Amino acid sequence: MSNPRIALIGGGQMGSLHARVLAQSARADFVQLIEPRQESGRLLADKYGAAWAPDFDGLSNVDAVVIAAATEAHYALAKRVLELGKPLLVEKPLAASYEQSAELVAESEQRGLPLLCGFLERFNPAVLTAKQFIGDVVQVNATRHSPFVSRIKTGVATDLLIHDVDLAIGFTGQEPDSVKGSFGYFHSQSKTNRSEDSADATMSFANGALATISASRISQRKIREISVMELHRLIEIDLLRKGITIYRHVADSPASDGVGYRQQTVIEIPSIQHSAEPLAAQLDHFLNLLDTGAGVDAERKAILPAHRAVHEATVSATAVAAV
Repeated sequence: MSNPRIALIGGGQMGSLHARVLAQSARADFVQLIEPRQESGRLLADKYGAAWAPDFDGLSNVDAVVIAAATEAHYALAKRVLELGKPLLVEKPLAASYEQSAELVAESEQRGLPLLCGFLERFNPAVLTAKQFIGDVVQVNATRHSPFVSRIKTGVATDLLIHDVDLAIGFTGQEPDSVKGSFGYFHSQSKTNRSEDSADATMSFANGALATISASRISQRKIREISVMELHRLIEIDLLRKGITIYRHVADSPASDGVGYRQQTVIEIPSIQHSAEPLAAQLDHFLNLLDTGAGVDAERKAILPAHRAVHEATVSATAVAAV
């Protein structure tokens, strides 16, 4: 069976990463790059042996599409691709608004087309390993902070926060009953277009579990950390270094000199069971959906919960700001 022919829409920073992974894959043929900027588009396409085009009317020469364009362009591009009957992988968020995202999911379902949203942290080796042994989760705390990047016009809620909201939903195994958000606007560019520089969200779940997520683009260093708490165990995941540390508290007692206290904690550092680059693992998952069709419905249903929670956090934050 021949490899599926893949077109990539978007040749920017994220698009260039997708182009590399597509070109390196033994299971796909990267045949076309669609990028309106001719100079950079041709350069990237030539680098990986793909054809370049500034736009598309039809996609008869491809079997599936990856969209890595700017967030604000996702909806229009994805709708055009789905209307042409092509399976689709779209960088997160699926679209700039929850309503648009829900419409795209419904469109893909109606047409019976595979649709995958680029929740890349799902394929982080540390996350994949942790999911093998995490049990009943009672609390999730996550921090995703970065320095300011002027090229990203949308706020951090859909750019950063959504990743850890998705992970929290995955670790707890359910959608939140309640979501509250608090946003901060600090850069002049952010205040003008109302794109938040920081976003905190708290989520509560039907089983009593809680999640607190913090995202920011005004940090002076990059942080990607998530802590998953069970009743008798704490699992800390470093998403940047792809490592896991497990803590079990044993006992504590006063220090022998009577000042302070002594704490006994068992620390485990499990071996990471997965080694693939997350972007390559995500592509393989997409190719599996194309190849067998197994899991297409489940994958589609897993897209909207995080988008819905971020939408509810945004509504909450906006309502508080308006008071």
